[in-house]
This record gives sequence, C-alpha cells and structure tokens, in this order.
Amino acid sequence: MSAAAASRSASEDAPARVITGFRQDDEGQWVARLACGHGQHVRHLPPWQIRTWTQSAAGRDAMIGSVLTCRKCLRGEPPDTPDVAARAD
Repeated sequence: MSAAAASRSASEDAPARVITGFRQDDEGQWVARLACGHGQHVRHLPPWQIRTWTQSAAGRDAMIGSVLTCRKCLRGEPPDTPDVAARAD
C-alpha cells in the first residue's frame, strides 16, 4: 500500500469530531479546535489543499459545528487542551 493510500485509510477510520473553534499556531497557520480537545491544522495551500474558508473570520465561523476526522483520537493520544482533559475525568 502506498503512503497516500495508507493516509487515506487512516483518515477513513478516524472518528469524526466537531469543530468548536479556531486558533493560529506560532507560524500563523489556522488550527481547528475539536470537541475532543485535539487541534488539527486546516491549511489553505493551493493547489494541494483548497480551504479558502480559512482566510476570513466569516468563513471560519461558518465551519464551527462541522466535523473533521481526528487521527489523534484514532491513535489514543491525550487531548492537546488541558482543560478538556480535566473535564473528561
């Protein structure tokens, strides 16, 4: 199996998580905050990744409540956000 096929397979198996908000990383890239406490980059890098909605506050706001698959959940990683981990206990 190619690396690309393995990556697609992992994404298909990963659980869907709701987007609860967004933040920018140290490089100014947008990261979706997921309900599980994990973060996931949502880059707009044409022609590879087309996410024009990341470029405006209105576009990002419109995506809150949408779902993304979370590979970190699939791997059993702890939440990136400490306050989410505390609420889970």
